[in-house]
Amino acid sequence: MNITQYIASMIAPLPVWVQMLAWLAVLVAGFFLLIKGADIFVDGASALARKFGIPSLIIGLTIVAMGTSLPEAAVSITSAFKGSADIAVGNVLGSNIINILLILGLTSVVRALPVGKNTARIEIPFVLAVTAILFAIGFFDGSVSRIDGVILWVLFIAYLVYLGLSVKNNHEESSESEDKIFPVWKMLLYIPLGAVMIVIGSDFSVDAASAMARQLGVTERIIGLTIVALGTSLPELVTSVTAAKKGETDIAVGNIVGSNIFNILFVLGTAALLTPVPYAESFLIDSIVAMFAVLLLFFCVLPNRKLGRAGGIVMLACYAAYSIHLFI
Repeated sequence: MNITQYIASMIAPLPVWVQMLAWLAVLVAGFFLLIKGADIFVDGASALARKFGIPSLIIGLTIVAMGTSLPEAAVSITSAFKGSADIAVGNVLGSNIINILLILGLTSVVRALPVGKNTARIEIPFVLAVTAILFAIGFFDGSVSRIDGVILWVLFIAYLVYLGLSVKNNHEESSESEDKIFPVWKMLLYIPLGAVMIVIGSDFSVDAASAMARQLGVTERIIGLTIVALGTSLPELVTSVTAAKKGETDIAVGNIVGSNIFNILFVLGTAALLTPVPYAESFLIDSIVAMFAVLLLFFCVLPNRKLGRAGGIVMLACYAAYSIHLFI
């Protein structure tokens, strides 16, 4: 009996409303372990990579960048293996919708967000393209197969190469590649500790989300698109709003767009390589909403490469309308 099965056996005899509160507590604990575990893992892995002389650019584009998607990856992969494909796919699509409509919407209401030239001309159209590819996979195949996973990973590697060339041509390194200085023992402790926290956190999150879906009488798709997606997007939400308040807005849109690309190519691509992920027909609507969100962002920033308060309010209104649609 693993830890989540033990927790389930302890919760089962309780009254229904107490079970709900208990599973909510498990879900929150899972999110905490996921987010803190990813942070610890990235700190340790980045410091160790630097110790072995790996360039900061490579660290920033791989370990640190993928680290921001570790919560989504852990939840989606765990869900796929446990047969909860609706949570796996819903987590990715929901996170991408939340990243743009809710997170960028809230952030741009706090402060207008400038958008880089490459982000506006290349990266936003690219995230639209990969979202359309995911829609096509779901529409024609009904699942994200291992072959689809290979395709997504090829695109992911191409994206990493583009990022590397882009940063090299601009003669600058991502500020996210700055690492904390750790002794070797702490690096070697942080990596397995972070990995264990991520694994346990993903187990907690998936099992709690599935149990809550059963208790509430809603589908795992709805839970994946809302609660789980919001929970795994908390790092992006906190980071973006805090950066906006401090006036550090120059990379906010680029980071969110990059996170959406990682979610589809890295998270779903990795999950599909390990085990085929069924893609329910109901997710086609959510894929269309995800594409609409990217188009809305594109047209909001098109005039002057800036996402202003008006655009943010429209995005928040669209997210509110989408949330209402999910529950009616």
